[in-house]
Amino acid sequence: MRLYAVLFAIGLVVYGTVAWDRVGRQSPAPHFVLQADAWLHGQSSIEGPLKGDDWAKIETVTLDDGTEVSGRRLRTRPMFKAIDGTEIPFARLRQTTSVVHYVSFPAFPALLMVPSALIGGRDGNDTIPTILIAGLILPLCLLLLRRLAAAGLSKRTQAEDLWLVATLAFGSVMFFSAVQGKVWFTAHVVGVVLALLYAWASIEARHPILAGLALGAAAMTRTPMAFMFPLFVFEAWRLAARQVAEADGPEASASGSLNLAKGKRAVRKAIVPVLVRFALPVVGFAIAGMAYNYARFHSPTEFGHSYLDVRQQTQIEQFGLASYHYLARNLAVAFTLLPDLLPRAPFVQIGGHGLAIWVTTPVLLFLLWPRQKPPIHRALWVTVAAVALPSLIYQNSGWFQFGYRFSLDYMVFLVMLLAIGGRPLKGVAKALIVTGIVVNLFGAITFDRKWQYYRAGGNAYDVVVPH
Repeated sequence: MRLYAVLFAIGLVVYGTVAWDRVGRQSPAPHFVLQADAWLHGQSSIEGPLKGDDWAKIETVTLDDGTEVSGRRLRTRPMFKAIDGTEIPFARLRQTTSVVHYVSFPAFPALLMVPSALIGGRDGNDTIPTILIAGLILPLCLLLLRRLAAAGLSKRTQAEDLWLVATLAFGSVMFFSAVQGKVWFTAHVVGVVLALLYAWASIEARHPILAGLALGAAAMTRTPMAFMFPLFVFEAWRLAARQVAEADGPEASASGSLNLAKGKRAVRKAIVPVLVRFALPVVGFAIAGMAYNYARFHSPTEFGHSYLDVRQQTQIEQFGLASYHYLARNLAVAFTLLPDLLPRAPFVQIGGHGLAIWVTTPVLLFLLWPRQKPPIHRALWVTVAAVALPSLIYQNSGWFQFGYRFSLDYMVFLVMLLAIGGRPLKGVAKALIVTGIVVNLFGAITFDRKWQYYRAGGNAYDVVVPH
């Protein structure tokens, strides 16, 4: 336990030191604090001066026949789109009677900001809670990696696992995200903590209720993380198959052989109670989230992003929030973007879409040549793909960022793959981890502070603006 406490302390000290001047004040985008304060006053909408961007805007207008309709004005054509989907020509609009704003992000992190809102109201500090939560990443990551070892899925020593802990906490884009305190980055920090809890509970399907709680909360933090479910399902199936084989006797258990039809029926029977326990808390979160969405937008699946009052609204109207149209750009952002090397100061500049995953976390290149593929290997890659896909077809690339921050939705599973891959963490691997830490320390120190190292334009991919 002492080691885990030390890791938590290291996280707090490092993140707090790098955050430095931000620690004592509210961030420029404290959406979750404002939402928590609104809840404490019995409201879901946000009143008063708004801070930051990415707000959902609902306008209520009076029509020429005297009726009132709520919705939003379209930018691609002169129409007002009501909440029920009806489109009304601008010519019928007479006056705006009210404008209401909502937080357009899943609401779970706002629950964690309630204490801050109780203390400071609308001016509550969101940076300190974010750093406190980020500090949990180090001990939880080690706990997860030791769980993999205890289950026989990883052969890493504790010392090697500590190198992987450093990879997640400081050698990935988690570093620059943890020291911001803004709504977008707070969501990533909370999401990674929940992914660690989910993954720990999912190994051998040991804790289905906790896995379901973590998955449900993660989905209400970062929507793509709802697709983490394959890991638990695969592990539940593997556990059930092993139990059925053991019940068939030592020889069947050792060989893994089963009468195919009988075995599948037995596995399905064994897996159902586990999946039910897993699904119940997920369904509970889903019902609560859909009810909250319906109360605000009259749609159970609408978090508010369809009503974003941002410059990207034109492309959203043309191609939707998610579309194949965005895939090429997002793949380029995730895997190809490099820094610009300049002949004069500042010598290095980074575009608004950030740096490729392998640049910020180069040790991930080891995933291309694993030495070992234990049973959980396929489940982890399926989970990574399932979580990554929604962001790859999403209208936003993560702009403005130091590195591809959406990778944090599945970074925990990539670190698990490093753990089980079996390649020694020796000279080259450690050098890559240290390189990643240096790169991300640069990002954590400079991002949103030293803008000479960043540019908002200049290449084919810098076309989508703020968030």
